[in-house]
Amino acid sequence: MSETTKDIEALRNRVLSGEVKAGALVETSVKAAEALNETLNAFLEIDRAGALARAGEIDGRLSLSNRDSASAPALAGIPIAIKDNICVRGMQTSCGSRILGDYHPPYDATVIERLLGAGAVVIGKTNCDEFAMGSSNENSAFGPVRNPWDTARVPGGSSGGSAAAVAAGIVPVALGSDTGGSVRQPASLCGVVGLKPTYGRNSRYGLVAFASSLDQVGIFARSTVDIARVLRITAGRDPRDATTADVPVPDYTAELTNDIKGARLGFPKSLFGEGLDAEVRSSVEAVVDVYRELGTEIVEVELPHAQYSIAVYYIIATAEASSNLARFDGVRYGFRAEDAPELRQMYRKTREEGFGPEVKRRIMLGTYVLSAGYYDAYYRKAQQVRTLLKDDFRKAFESCDAIITPTSPTPAFLIGEKVDNPLAMYLNDIYTVTANLAGVPGLNVPCGLSSNRLPIGFQLLGYYWSESTLLKLADAYETARPFTERPPICAS
Repeated sequence: MSETTKDIEALRNRVLSGEVKAGALVETSVKAAEALNETLNAFLEIDRAGALARAGEIDGRLSLSNRDSASAPALAGIPIAIKDNICVRGMQTSCGSRILGDYHPPYDATVIERLLGAGAVVIGKTNCDEFAMGSSNENSAFGPVRNPWDTARVPGGSSGGSAAAVAAGIVPVALGSDTGGSVRQPASLCGVVGLKPTYGRNSRYGLVAFASSLDQVGIFARSTVDIARVLRITAGRDPRDATTADVPVPDYTAELTNDIKGARLGFPKSLFGEGLDAEVRSSVEAVVDVYRELGTEIVEVELPHAQYSIAVYYIIATAEASSNLARFDGVRYGFRAEDAPELRQMYRKTREEGFGPEVKRRIMLGTYVLSAGYYDAYYRKAQQVRTLLKDDFRKAFESCDAIITPTSPTPAFLIGEKVDNPLAMYLNDIYTVTANLAGVPGLNVPCGLSSNRLPIGFQLLGYYWSESTLLKLADAYETARPFTERPPICAS
């Protein structure tokens, strides 16, 4: 087993005890990234020199101070991977797009500052759908990421590179962004744990915006306890992001007691009907049975407006994308088209050459729904239905502590299978977009393999700021039914 397939606490303890140097641990992770990237295409940049220099600094600090576990950094020497739409100073941030070219931001995102402050080491930036727009990671300008369980299949999107890097054992933890399921869905398809926190729990400062009212920085790991450790570090109020909330950040790991007797788990029967793969349905229903055995009460709940969630999401998300992406014009940063003698022509040619087809499609849709003649009919109406969705969750959580659903309607599909059918692609997000529209937290947990040995995951949804509840429920399930399978493409 590779060092980097161990959990964070085990790796940290080995570094603090002196059994392994942070430099050696990071070298193992970098080597795995380099060795597997030709197969998986999970990384757009691997920062060997920077990562080893950072690890050397950590080793130096530990040798000059005591290695007491209580006082040492929480992530001392832990290698991490970062989605390429989150700013890391001095490293590329292309958002999987040609229009940003070789852009290197001069600052760190807040979540990166906090992870670096805790001793983590960034080894590279991961591949993603262009500007986080996609459900399969086929929209990257730099080629698709391949699923380590079957390289002919997608890893999910848009954070597919981060999901694949964790699943393949390259890093124990990675960051992604979740606008409509872009952490949870690839976590499901790659067989790892993935969290989208409550909107406002993690700072968005330094996250390149897709849809500002929906985007949230999320976390991938191979266990719930590692998600809890990382969230404790990244979460909290940030004066540079007005959307972060001044809500206390609990010690998430301390609350993983495995005692969930008496908890109430909502079961929305209507979401287990038509369109759901039979193997996914049976796997998630088996999870419900496990929770019954663990002492939880299963309560039927209704989310009557969930059926409109895809339509609402793709109106609001595209409208916000149309506004946010207007800044990419070839003037201030990134790619600029040549041979454009006039300003408007330069704008047009830069965007035509720099943006991919899915980004252009969403900009056009967003511009349309915001236009004078259609604003009330589409955008205003979508915002009204969004309010109804929030009210659905409020009512549902009066009778339960969390809601269980599938995460993805199917296991991982073949690369190219849905690329010519945008509607079929968009429907992959049917179980995840509701959490972003309402702003509530969601967590994917692996629960088995299909007959083709492809991962299946279930989703837990909670009320605002209830990450502790979701993590506690997930940890109890993991303890009772641990998911120990590893993909064929994995660090050794």
